[in-house]
Amino acid sequence: MEYKDYYATLGIDRGATADDIKKAYRKMVRKYHPDVSKHKDADAKTKEINEAYDVLGDAEKRAAYDALGRGHHAGEQFHPPPDWSEHFDFGGAGADDFFADLFAQAGRSRRGGFQMRGDDIHAAITIDLADAYRGATRTVSLRVPKAEGPGRATMQEKTLSVNIPRGVTPGQQLRLAGQGHEGHGGAGPGDLYLEIQFAPDPRYRLEGAHVYENVPVTPWEAALGGSVAVPTPSGTVEVTIPAGSQSGRKLRLKGKGIPSATPGDLYLILDVVLPPANSDKARAIYQAMARDLAFNPRTA
Repeated sequence: MEYKDYYATLGIDRGATADDIKKAYRKMVRKYHPDVSKHKDADAKTKEINEAYDVLGDAEKRAAYDALGRGHHAGEQFHPPPDWSEHFDFGGAGADDFFADLFAQAGRSRRGGFQMRGDDIHAAITIDLADAYRGATRTVSLRVPKAEGPGRATMQEKTLSVNIPRGVTPGQQLRLAGQGHEGHGGAGPGDLYLEIQFAPDPRYRLEGAHVYENVPVTPWEAALGGSVAVPTPSGTVEVTIPAGSQSGRKLRLKGKGIPSATPGDLYLILDVVLPPANSDKARAIYQAMARDLAFNPRTA
């Protein structure tokens, strides 16, 4: 059997609320109803819309549909888990195609009741780069459905304290077991997956566990070389500037990037900054340099 994506049919995402689903359904019905639509497949389209709403508009049907169809895409061949073998009678005239076929292969628990693990929740959490170096604790708030009986659910606020481990990198996911949607019929809840995102910081650029930092230096530090103190995410370090350096030169501090399982490196990008010629003495120095050095970078 082919999988039908009811969310795509209604033009909504999988995190849509009950109100979002109802609004989308009404909008789609007005658009494709055979009495008003000139679409050549208006009848078939309206049937698809009604079928999708019959499932997604019912909290229990929606939870079952989400759990058994998780990870599938429209048109793919779909096979329910092998241990779901008996028929679920969810009823509903609209859900007599894919959904009925789907649950014709589903099963009841040994107690005779409907059991299904809760759906997983996927969200994002934003941290600072310093949190990845030292670890941190953050509070997250989520709105999740709470079942109040067959076909009924309300949204509730859920607040969690999350430990951010040292060494996390952008895009990494933290799994909080049992913090997803509630299960049905005594089955366990799903899990919460938090994707790590980093707050923008003009001082740093990230590539996995590697960190890039621009370091302003004076013309004499770049030309003559020397030791300078550089603030980094892990603290201030003394760095030797090689003599004759130019803007854009890259200094690598091995293992000083994000301290992940394989530590990243810290790359310091030198940025030569000229002092302003805003005094007589400063202008005299620049004039002397122009006269004595006779340097033309366009012909060098």
